[in-house]
Amino acid sequence: MSVTFHTTVMKAQNKNATGISIPEEVMTTLAGGKKPSVSVTLNGYTYRTPIAVMGGEYLIPLSEARRQASGLKADDPVEVTLALDLAPRTVEVPADLHTALYEQEGAVERFEALAFSKRKEFVRQVEDAKTQETRLRRIANVVTQISGV
Repeated sequence: MSVTFHTTVMKAQNKNATGISIPEEVMTTLAGGKKPSVSVTLNGYTYRTPIAVMGGEYLIPLSEARRQASGLKADDPVEVTLALDLAPRTVEVPADLHTALYEQEGAVERFEALAFSKRKEFVRQVEDAKTQETRLRRIANVVTQISGV
């Protein structure tokens, strides 16, 4: 089931952050709870995100990269289509990180048990390394954190 509504891209006061406010009746129609994961379509651009709650208001984050991809900016009118995102959230683990986790007893299982966002952040840290030395250090750090050593 999807829900479509019209609104305006909001800009946070004194910040570059933008988002989209979701009316209460849209949340009721979606029937996914207070913070469901959704598929959002704006100007033909679709992405997955959880709905946030701030100050009692339901919000969809709209990062700079997503504004550029959708062609939107603060204060633009927009048609928003939301659908509950029930697909599993997976992270592609680089081979070198997977190997390092596999070498530490129980680390792969503990890594897989982490929340999607935490797994994604660990992978991002490794993939953003600019040198092989930094990458290896970050992999060792992830394994240490996962193992609780």
